[in-house]
Amino acid sequence: MMTVGITGRSGCGKSTVTECFRSRGIPTADADQLSREILQPGSPVLAQLARQFGPDILEDGVLNRRRLADRAFATAGGKQALDAITHPAIAAGIQAAQDAARQAGSPLFVIDGAVLVGSVIDGQWDRLVVVTAPYETSVGRIVQRDGIRPEMARRRLDAQIPEEQLTARADIVLTNDGTRDQLRRQAEALVDRLLAEAEGGAVQRV
Repeated sequence: MMTVGITGRSGCGKSTVTECFRSRGIPTADADQLSREILQPGSPVLAQLARQFGPDILEDGVLNRRRLADRAFATAGGKQALDAITHPAIAAGIQAAQDAARQAGSPLFVIDGAVLVGSVIDGQWDRLVVVTAPYETSVGRIVQRDGIRPEMARRRLDAQIPEEQLTARADIVLTNDGTRDQLRRQAEALVDRLLAEAEGGAVQRV
């Protein structure tokens, strides 16, 4: 089974590309969604966080995210403690989905996430697809999608991994500088290519 990582900066169109794989029946794991799920009420991760950062970060079992962030990001050690609790849980969720896809006989499996490069699951793929877009185009998409001011969208982009660092790690780059339909056509062609490669023989890491 070939594992494909799909990543990109905010507003690049990454979700559109992943949806093309998903619509073809290819199993996917959304690292960003998993990171939200592990913080839902009843998750064992919440109990670990409460032990580390104080029981008052939970209010009737619900995480007070701002209170957690205030404590976790107050020191470098706090951020390391937060990552040490949450990252293994995210990695375990991805591993479980990957194992299930392999057992089901899927030729492809996709890991989707805004932060894959430099994360705990860095390298857990055979091909890394990076979706890129012009800076101001991404700003406009973020503004439209999230209803925030352009300066806030730029601040969000500037805090993320530089595009050059992502493309330096990429096996495949999809440039999203046109319409959504044009990006979908690129993505569909990529699905066809990777399926043919995965079904044609043993997957070689590049």
